[in-house]
Amino acid sequence: MSTQRAEYVWFNGKIVPWNEAKVHVLTHAFNYGTAAFEGIRAYPYGDELFVFRLADHIKRLFESAKIYGFQIGYTHQQIIQACIDVAKTNNFHEKIYIRPLVYVAGVGIGIGFTNQPVGVAIAAVPFESYFPKKGGVDTLVSSWRRIPEQSLPPSAKITGHYANSVLGKMDALTNGYNEAIMLDITGRVSEGTGENIFIVKNGRLVTPTVASGILEGITRRTVMELAYEHGIEVVERDVTRSELYNCDEAFFAGTAAEITPILSIDKRVIGSGSPGQITRKMMDLYSKAVTGQLPGHKDWLTAVYNTVQKQRGKNVQETSLPSID
Repeated sequence: MSTQRAEYVWFNGKIVPWNEAKVHVLTHAFNYGTAAFEGIRAYPYGDELFVFRLADHIKRLFESAKIYGFQIGYTHQQIIQACIDVAKTNNFHEKIYIRPLVYVAGVGIGIGFTNQPVGVAIAAVPFESYFPKKGGVDTLVSSWRRIPEQSLPPSAKITGHYANSVLGKMDALTNGYNEAIMLDITGRVSEGTGENIFIVKNGRLVTPTVASGILEGITRRTVMELAYEHGIEVVERDVTRSELYNCDEAFFAGTAAEITPILSIDKRVIGSGSPGQITRKMMDLYSKAVTGQLPGHKDWLTAVYNTVQKQRGKNVQETSLPSID
């Protein structure tokens, strides 16, 4: 998956040119995976660009950092504003992906990071689809298991944790599949390599519980809330591997993946082999929600451009936030 560049990045309190957002090769986070991050989407509609559930993402970013003891030198609202600023300064008016990153910024050798500085970087890039556009994905159940709570906290969105996801993803790609489904350490269904999973059986949505080692996705929460509002029953429970093969429908839910139908699992065709009725319903509701076309959920959206305030275009402006230096 290639990523387009942008002109500017928010880097430790400043908007800087893309090529100036750098860290040393011996930065602790680069060597030991000690960084918390988020993936956030923004969608154009009319003349506006809406960031979806921005406050929820930043809340989770702070919670991930707290689990590991990363001391963020900015408030929630400052990080929220910085996300808006980097999108606005790049003058984006297309679909974008925003990546806030809180990282241990000390330079040197050693696993501990006591008294080391913590940096914050926020990049945003144009971003369309995570998976190939072909109506859905073909998946396998990976032989690699999802990290258990006893080893690493799955509820924290930490860069180092994603080495586990990389193994599952490469397992899928090298065997000709689009994505992998990870089981937890006991053999229960957990999630995809970067998405939560839902199956449909007899008109009900079923999704694994937090005890299955999942990251509690914000898109997952959105799906559950929208389903409830539209009379679709949602059940959180353990899901077995064999249930995957005999479900009526299945789909992934994630910020990057959005709502992606699962067409097959381990070469077993799911349902009719095309997106089912409930999957299509959730795709439609989600598409409307992220662009402000769904009544009752305008609070999920943060507008990047204020029509009263003149747009900054591509003029670089430094924020009033302090640098970590």
